[in-house]
Amino acid sequence: MSYISEVSCSDNDWLDINADLFAVGIFKDKSFTPLAKKIDSNNDGIFSKAVGIGDVKGEAGNVHTFYVSGKRVLLVGLGKKEKFDSNETRMIAATISRTAIRKKVNRFALECFSDEKSNCQAMGEGIILGSYQFLDYKTKDKDNFSLKSAIVMGGNESIISTGVSIGTAICFARDLANHPGNKTTPTRLAEAAREIAEEGEMKLSVFDREEFTSMGMGGLAGVAQGSDEPPKFIVLEYMNGGEAKPKILVGKGLTFDAGGISIKPAASMDEMKFDMCGAATVLGIFKAIASLKPKINAVCIVPSTENLLGGKAYKPGDILKAYNGKTIEVLNTDAEGRLILADGLSYASKHYDPEYILDFATLTGAVLIALGHIATGIMGTNEELIEMVKKSSKNVNEKVWEFPLWPEFCKQVQSEIADVKNIGAARQAGTIAGGAFLKEFVGENIPWVHFDIAGTAWGGKANSMNPKGSATGWGIRLVLDMFDV
Repeated sequence: MSYISEVSCSDNDWLDINADLFAVGIFKDKSFTPLAKKIDSNNDGIFSKAVGIGDVKGEAGNVHTFYVSGKRVLLVGLGKKEKFDSNETRMIAATISRTAIRKKVNRFALECFSDEKSNCQAMGEGIILGSYQFLDYKTKDKDNFSLKSAIVMGGNESIISTGVSIGTAICFARDLANHPGNKTTPTRLAEAAREIAEEGEMKLSVFDREEFTSMGMGGLAGVAQGSDEPPKFIVLEYMNGGEAKPKILVGKGLTFDAGGISIKPAASMDEMKFDMCGAATVLGIFKAIASLKPKINAVCIVPSTENLLGGKAYKPGDILKAYNGKTIEVLNTDAEGRLILADGLSYASKHYDPEYILDFATLTGAVLIALGHIATGIMGTNEELIEMVKKSSKNVNEKVWEFPLWPEFCKQVQSEIADVKNIGAARQAGTIAGGAFLKEFVGENIPWVHFDIAGTAWGGKANSMNPKGSATGWGIRLVLDMFDV
């Protein structure tokens, strides 16, 4: 774990602030932010001269280092002024953190480029996300360097602090996902839930193999048969919203997926440590809730296990019975995430009267074929809820794309010998088949949206907010925006 743990605000003159690097801004139209303008005016046009000879253009994310009054000053391009919004703010703040890491400064200060609420929050998020590195196993690298703290010059301290809490929650989720399967086990996910519960005064229930099997969770029990690693069914309840119906989040917690008897190819199997990114997402959301303590009711459900192969492993052709009593024909043991989610969704539908249910899962490789690493595939049963998702998607720049759940697709997961089967038509609409299957386990008239994050949870192109090879924590900002946190 490596990311900034301390972010403060200051209204002091920049010359009186103790920092190793100061960041100010310039827009593409060559106009300066207030502090940049002040520094330029008081230092014989040091920035203006660089602009005049063409070295500084104000392109978004471009950085140039100057030395002023014995201090190191970073002039950061902010792009077009009319397009400078919260998403640009977040990326620029992350760029400054990344630059500070490269320059190995312990403490940096940056100008708050906008007083708008959304921009201040985004700045707090970006500072933390840009500072993230996963260094836990780098014991020989002497060049490892971690930022210690940051100071925001100006801005709304309370709102920036909210952004810092959200960024910290995302890094918490990234860490859970980035650790290998022998570290992030179902037991570790339960421990993480306990940490969150203690911080946020939540109720935690953890059911072990014997308990959830006797309760009738045949999907989770079936997948867990092949592993000696203790599986868990985790439930976190945060009730701080009076009589309001709870918002329920369900996250797929496959801490390692070998594919079971339908074994995966050896190439890139190591990446299947990321198959619990759905669980990391919902736990990350609850980490933020624990810190910010909004006036809402919310429930987090994580069915968690490994999917291995061996003498006890479930097999193609087996019939499992889910928590809601529906029977499932297993035709591919590598379509296991939907089996454990079936129990999670059934449990949510039976034990609560939810406002809505959202589930997050690295469910299908097909969504990566359709949308790449750019967007998450969504589908659901309630148009109003889907529009809420799309609105928050635009607000936070976490892209989604809706797939249809037409009856023709839903028929493809009907089984001839059981209620449903765990795959659809061969080589057709695999992502939609996964959603159609899950729909069978959501209570009637409960609004529900499924997020297939297999393309967005990890593996995308590195940028200032997302380091190469790391889990992203995708979806946390989107849901917190939906929750109006």
